[in-house]
Amino acid sequence: MHPSQRLRDPTAETGSTRRSRLAPPPTLTGQPVALLDIGKSRGNEFIDRIEQRFTERGITTRRYKKPSNSRVAPTELLQRIAVESKVVVIALSD
Repeated sequence: MHPSQRLRDPTAETGSTRRSRLAPPPTLTGQPVALLDIGKSRGNEFIDRIEQRFTERGITTRRYKKPSNSRVAPTELLQRIAVESKVVVIALSD
């Protein structure tokens, strides 16, 4: 390595907090399911199909969309989803 070059670690300097996984609810009946479109190509088609399947089973859904697929979801959006729903399906269409 050239003396003027430096290697940098791209990871965060602070450690992440590990949390236990929440147990899934015993049923989805009676509680809305959040459907989050992250803005990737054709993600809305996936969400449309998932929503259709939930509706056929009598499960209420709420749709959300990130403003941009290249950025993390805004804190306000994540907080809204957390308050309004207990289960989230994220459309990863790759």
